[in-house]
Amino acid sequence: MGGQPIFILKEGSKRETGKDAMKNNIDAAKSIANAVRSSLGPRGMDKMLVDSLGDIVITNDGVTILKEMDVEHPAAKMMVEVSKTQDSFVGDGTTTAVVMAGALLQEAEALINQNVHPTVISSGYRMAADEAKRILQSISKPVKFSEKELLMKMAGTSLSSKSASSSKEKLSKISVDAVEAVAEKTESGYSVDFDNIQMVKKQGGDIDETQLIQGIIVDKEKVHPGMPDFVKNAKIALLNAALEIKKPEFDTNIRIDDPSMIQKFLSQEESVLKEMVAKVKKTGANVLITQKGIDDLAQHYLAKEGIYAVRRVKKSDVEKLSKATGASIASSIDELSDQDLGTAELVEQNKIGDDYMTFVTGCKNPKAVSILIRGGTEHVADEIERSITDSIHVVAAAVEDGKYVTGGGSAAAEMALKLREYASKIGGRQQLAIEKFANALEEIPRALSENAGLDAIDMLIKIRNEHANGKKTAGVNVYTGEVSDMEKLGVIEPIRVGLQAIDAATEAAVMILRIDDVIATKGSKGGAGAPPSPGAGAGED
Repeated sequence: MGGQPIFILKEGSKRETGKDAMKNNIDAAKSIANAVRSSLGPRGMDKMLVDSLGDIVITNDGVTILKEMDVEHPAAKMMVEVSKTQDSFVGDGTTTAVVMAGALLQEAEALINQNVHPTVISSGYRMAADEAKRILQSISKPVKFSEKELLMKMAGTSLSSKSASSSKEKLSKISVDAVEAVAEKTESGYSVDFDNIQMVKKQGGDIDETQLIQGIIVDKEKVHPGMPDFVKNAKIALLNAALEIKKPEFDTNIRIDDPSMIQKFLSQEESVLKEMVAKVKKTGANVLITQKGIDDLAQHYLAKEGIYAVRRVKKSDVEKLSKATGASIASSIDELSDQDLGTAELVEQNKIGDDYMTFVTGCKNPKAVSILIRGGTEHVADEIERSITDSIHVVAAAVEDGKYVTGGGSAAAEMALKLREYASKIGGRQQLAIEKFANALEEIPRALSENAGLDAIDMLIKIRNEHANGKKTAGVNVYTGEVSDMEKLGVIEPIRVGLQAIDAATEAAVMILRIDDVIATKGSKGGAGAPPSPGAGAGED
C-alpha cells in the first residue's frame, strides 16, 4: 500500500480518542456540575432560565435547571440523567447528586494524568460507593410514622434551600399532613402514592394562604346559576356517563307527517332527561359530578331539585374524589344506587383569583387530598409547587424507609473520614481511587461553605477535626459560619437521599470514565448525527 492512509469514516466525521476524548467528556460533565453548584444549600442562588419564546423559569431546583437547559454534549446529557434519576427515586437531593458526580470526575482526572488506568479508578470507585453506603447505614437513625416532629424537620430541611423558606413552618406541616393522609400500611411498612395528592396552583395571594384541603378541589364551577352555592353534609354521586340524549352513531332521518308529533317528540326527550334527574334524586344524592356532559334541560331540572352539579371533570380528579369521599364511580345512571354515594361535610363554589372552583372538603379519613398553592405571581406559584413537591417526597421517603441521617455536609464528612481509614486497608492502586472518592464527598460541605460566603478550606479543616474527635453530626451552619451539631439544629434528611446520590453519581462517573472513543454515527448528512463536536459546552482545547 506504500503507507497510503485507509479511510474508515466519512471525510469530515468527528472522532476523538484516548485522553482527548476522556478530557472532553470530563470537562463537559464538570461544566454541568458547576452550573448547579451555586444553587446548593440554604444560601444557594436561583437561576433564571429563558427559552426561545421568552418564557422564563426562576428556580434553584437542580433537576428543573438541568431539564430546562438546552444541553448538547453527550457526556453532559448523562449528567442531566443523574439528576432525573435522583428526582424520580427520591424527589430531592438532585443538586447534591450532580455536584458529587462532577467532583468524582474531577478527582479521577488527576489520577488519569498520573497514568492510573480508568478501569482501576472505576473499580476503586465502586468499592468506595459500597463502603460509603454501608457507613451511611451505620450512622443513620430510625424514624417512625408517628414522629411528626422529626418528619417536619426533614420537610423543613428540604424547604430551607428553596425560595419558600420564609414559610417553611407552614409548608412543612402541610407536607407531613398530606403524606399522613394518603400513606397506606403495607406488610413491610408504609407506601405513599403521589397520585393521591392533588396540587392546584392559583397566582395572586400570599404564600401563607397555601392550604391543605381534606378533600379535593375541582377546577370547575357549578353548571347552572340556580343551583346552591354550597351543600352541607353532601352525598356525592360520581358518574362516568352523560345526562344527555344519546345521538345516533349513524345518519338518521325522522319523518314527521303531523305537526303535533313535533311536540310529542320534544316532550319525549324532555321526559327522558327528567327521568335521568329523578334517578339521581332517588339515590339521595345532593351533589353530582360527572366526567361527561349535562344537557341544558337536565341542568334546569337538577337546579330545581337543589342538586349541585359539575360536568366534564377530568378522569384523574374523579378518581381522586372517589378515594377522598368513598364514592363508587358509576358508568351509567341506571347503575347508580345509594350504596355508591360518597360523603363530605361541605361542597361549595369559591372564587379563587378570577376562576370559580368547586371545593369538596371535610372528608372523613380521605385517601386523597389537595393542596391549594398561592403565590404573588405565576413564577412564585410555580416555584412553591416545586418546593412542596420536593418536601412531600422527602417525608414519604422517610416514612417508607424509616431511617434518617443529618445534613449540612455532616454525613458526607463522616463517610469521607471512614473511607480514608478503609482505603489504607485495601492497598494497591484502588486505594488511590477510594481516597479520591472521599475527597469528592467533601465537595458537599465545601460547596455549602462557598455558597454561604465562608472560607471553604477553614470550614473543611474544622469539620474534619470535629469528625476525627467522634462528632458524627458536625456540619456547616451556613447562618453562623460555624461548625455545629446538625442533629440539634434539626437539619436532617431521609437516608434515601444520600444512598441514591452515591449510586447515581458513581454510576455516571464510572460510565463517563470508561469512554475512550467518541465517534460520529450514522444520522444526518455528513456524519454529523452523533456527538455534536465533542467539546460543545465544555470549551475545546
